[in-house]
Amino acid sequence: MFEYFPTGPYTWNLGVVATLNSGGLIDEVDRACRPIKDAANAGEDAGTPDFLRAWTALTDQLVGQAEEAEKAGHVRTAGQLWSRASNYLAQAERMLASSDPNRVPTYRRMLEIAQKAFETHSPRVSRVEVPYEGTTLPAYFSQAPAADDGPVPVVVLVNGLDSTKEHMYASDHWAELAARGISCLMLDQPGTGEALRLQGLTARVDTEAWGAAAVDFLSARSDVDASRIGIVGWSLGGYYAPRAAAFEKRFALCVAWGANHDWGAVQRRRRQREGERPVPHYWEHVLWVWGHTDLDAFIEFADQVNLEGVVEQITVPFLVAHGADDRQIPLEMAHRSYDQAVNSPKRELRVFTPEEGATEHIGLDHLPYVSTFVADWVADTFAELAAQRG
Repeated sequence: MFEYFPTGPYTWNLGVVATLNSGGLIDEVDRACRPIKDAANAGEDAGTPDFLRAWTALTDQLVGQAEEAEKAGHVRTAGQLWSRASNYLAQAERMLASSDPNRVPTYRRMLEIAQKAFETHSPRVSRVEVPYEGTTLPAYFSQAPAADDGPVPVVVLVNGLDSTKEHMYASDHWAELAARGISCLMLDQPGTGEALRLQGLTARVDTEAWGAAAVDFLSARSDVDASRIGIVGWSLGGYYAPRAAAFEKRFALCVAWGANHDWGAVQRRRRQREGERPVPHYWEHVLWVWGHTDLDAFIEFADQVNLEGVVEQITVPFLVAHGADDRQIPLEMAHRSYDQAVNSPKRELRVFTPEEGATEHIGLDHLPYVSTFVADWVADTFAELAAQRG
């Protein structure tokens, strides 16, 4: 993996790589990071305010340029700037502690910038609200151009521990799906993104509950083929998505984009300082996500976040995609999810190697490569399902 900060921290380097592989430009990222190279030596937690200031300054610059471009009537240029500004601010916000007073204001600004990006750069992406247990789950819906001619299949793309629907938008995975005739619902499920930050909805083990809400919402849309709704989850989504597909039988396929077969075991390893952590202020973050206050009690609770006895219930096509050198989630967990999914009619394990790239966590070191592989697998599988249906 390209490591901008030679001495770390891992979380910052992963953020830089994710940004560059989600449409960020090397010159802009370098201008943001160069002033904070010394701050990186202080450690990921201590240096977070410096990271936020540097990346916010870059965001401010692009926002100013985007506004000038719009005034001049250069909508395409403005759209590109708004889109990159959203990407940069999303990475800065991701680094903040939940208790940081800048977190919510930064996120609210990110929502505003993302909306500007849709208007000027991605007009087929729109904000939607998914009804869920007396409230709604915020999401972005990418309508594939093929939907102009009738209902099309759709993927529900779900977050991990620390990502948001804005990261999904920056990844351009929705665009890869759209080019293959597939729409995409980029969902902030409980415990993630806007659902957590602005609505206080914490994560839950029984992900089929919000998975069912997503299926209900999509099935009611005239532009969706309700028989071909898939679910794809990256990082901790590699637990969330398989769990949802195992018990919400209306999902037609499932992808674990980074296996997370036994997340409780990962927490015990992290407490022993084994393996890398995805964000600074890690324990504060996980307690916030799951709505816990006591770390010891949480560690015991986390053992429930486990796919033992669950993936056997998956009865639809199932892809497990994992990096050979994932420093967060051991490769062995990908093998366990694959080996136990004995009732899937089409199961596949794809391990990305150092020789081809995409070997780090969810392939962030070569994200477009993994994204296109997943999109091709989903498109092929949806086509096979349509052929079987006749």
